[in-house]
Parts: sequence; structure tokens; C-alpha cells
Amino acid sequence: MAARAYWQGQIRLALVSIPVEIYSATKSGAQISFKQIHEPTGKPIHYEKVVTGVGPIDVDEIVKGYEVSKGEYVLLDQDEIDAVKLESKKTLELTQFVDQSEIDVLYYEKPYFVVPADDLAEEAFIVLREALRRSKKVGLGQLAMRGREYVVSLKPCGRGMVLETLRYADEVNKAQNYFREIPDATPDPELLDLASALIDRKTAAFDPQVFHDRYVDALKALVERKRKAHGEKIIEDADKPGAKSGSNVVDLMAALKKSMEKSGAANDTDPPAKKPVAKKPPAKKPGAKPAPAPAKKPAARKRA
Repeated sequence: MAARAYWQGQIRLALVSIPVEIYSATKSGAQISFKQIHEPTGKPIHYEKVVTGVGPIDVDEIVKGYEVSKGEYVLLDQDEIDAVKLESKKTLELTQFVDQSEIDVLYYEKPYFVVPADDLAEEAFIVLREALRRSKKVGLGQLAMRGREYVVSLKPCGRGMVLETLRYADEVNKAQNYFREIPDATPDPELLDLASALIDRKTAAFDPQVFHDRYVDALKALVERKRKAHGEKIIEDADKPGAKSGSNVVDLMAALKKSMEKSGAANDTDPPAKKPVAKKPPAKKPGAKPAPAPAKKPAARKRA
């Protein structure tokens, strides 16, 4: 495998140890990188490591320090940091299994591919992968990588497995702090039907190739136009005159109907007019007997 393993160690489940390698599952996309330039000369600006009262210093003189009080630091060499003993630096012990739906999406951070380290590890690797798949569970444990220990999840992915680093509880903001002011209201049924129809019309299989960074494309185009304009200032896509902005008053019904028309649902998406329903006589209950006729009063007897 051409890529370099991000982490090498073993997955341990009880007394079973599986040698594995972990590779990053993602990569950086196309980006526009800007440098700071000294405008009068057109030359790039460089940064120097400077100590107050001393001036520029050599990079070899730099060590890591932890501030224990104002202005007081404990200095540490990198080999001292590397020597810190932590079992999770080489072993991912699966300590718990949960349903994947139990982990809130806010906790997921970054994915990694997990593969067996050698041929001898393949059998145990496949057994663990298929056991997770059959049980529909996700394994949890802790793993130390690149200077910190992560909570991680492990789940099947094709022939291999995917490990995802998770955020700790104190790294995730509580949603209710932001959602508290949103009213707990029931939407208008007709508006809800229109919105649901619009969602159905735009529903399709996920294809990541459809999406790309349009901002990067626009910046590249701007750079090219600026180059051809020989430095002349270029500003475009200004707000159209007369365009309304900043208004929170929206005719939601009209906006939803217009959205449906734009998505290809011209006239057939408007809700049909409701026909007046003729009133029917109340239905007779099954097995009900007809009401008896009113009884006649007995005729009065004549006295002798």
C-alpha cells in the first residue's frame, strides 16, 4: 500500500488481539492559498521567531513549555513527551458496544480506514468485522494518536472497517442552549404538505461527485481576470438595484408554490380545490331494530 499508515497497533477484544494499520479516509480538497504581500515592493512577507528583549532566535533553541502560573513555565523536550506511557498509544481496546443510532452526529470528528497489518491478522479481523455487522453494533474504545487520546468508534465498511474519532462530551455544545427560543408549534398542514412535496421532488441518490467547491472556482476565475486586467480592481456580483434585503416578512405559501413550479411542478402540484361535501343522513347501526310505533291508548269503558 502506497500510503503511509497514520497509526499502527492492535485492536483488542477481551483476550483476542488483532494487529492493524489505520489510514486517513479523507484528504484536503482544492483550496486557494493567499500569501501576505508588501504592496509597495510586491514581495512576500516572512515571519521570524522572536523573543522579547532578545530578537530573532534559532529554531533549534525552541522547546515546548507549559505555563503553570503567570510567566512561569515547565520546559519539556519532545523525547520526554514521547516517552509518556499510555497503553492506548499501541492498543485500541474495545470496551463497549452500542447501536450506531445512539451516537449523536455532533460527536463524530474524522474517519480512518482500518486494515489488517498482515496475513496472520486477517482471520481475526474478518471475524470481528462480521460480528459487528451481524449485531449491528459499533465498538467503542480509546486511542492515542499524535499527541492526544481520542474516544473512537469502530464499524464495518465493505471488506474493511472504519474507525472514527469522537469528540468528548465537554467539546460539544448543548443544543438546547441554542434551540430554547424556537417555539414548539405545529405547522400549518397545507404548508407542511407543500414542503414535503418539494422535498420528495428533489429527492435523489447521494452522489458526492455532483458537488464541488464553487467558491474556489470563483476565486480562480477572479485571479485570472485580475491577471488579464493588469492589476485593475475588479468587483462584481453586487446586489441588484431594487432587490429587497433584510426583510423577515415572507409569504411562505407563495414561496413554496413558486419553488414547486421551478422544480418542474407547474400546475399539477397545487392542492385541488375541496368540493363541498353533501350531507348524508346518519347511517343506521348494524343490527339495530326499527323503532316501535307509538302505542295506542285503550278506549274508555262505558258505564252501565
